[in-house]
Amino acid sequence: MATRLSQYRSVGPALVDQRRETRHRILVSQATLRGEGEEPLEATLHDLSVYGCRLACSTEHAEGERLWLRIKGTMPVAATVVWNDGDHIGCRFDAPIERSLMRSLTLVIC
Repeated sequence: MATRLSQYRSVGPALVDQRRETRHRILVSQATLRGEGEEPLEATLHDLSVYGCRLACSTEHAEGERLWLRIKGTMPVAATVVWNDGDHIGCRFDAPIERSLMRSLTLVIC
């Protein structure tokens, strides 16, 4: 319950990562990103989970914008931009991606 003293206090970011699934750091340069009615653009995928990803691209995308992401020549994955910090965007997939695709992108053979 808020009091008069805490009513206007700023709140910092949460210390706990609230994602449903662990994000795996990867670097895939063969990703393309396309907005509605736009041409595909090159994008660099930095991390990935079955529910979403973080990527860098040369154009800005607004929060709430619908995009299609194609990774390594797979079928396009529908996603929504959740955040944008100017250099990177975070997207949530409309449906979880296939685990076999996750394995192929995150499996490291030593």
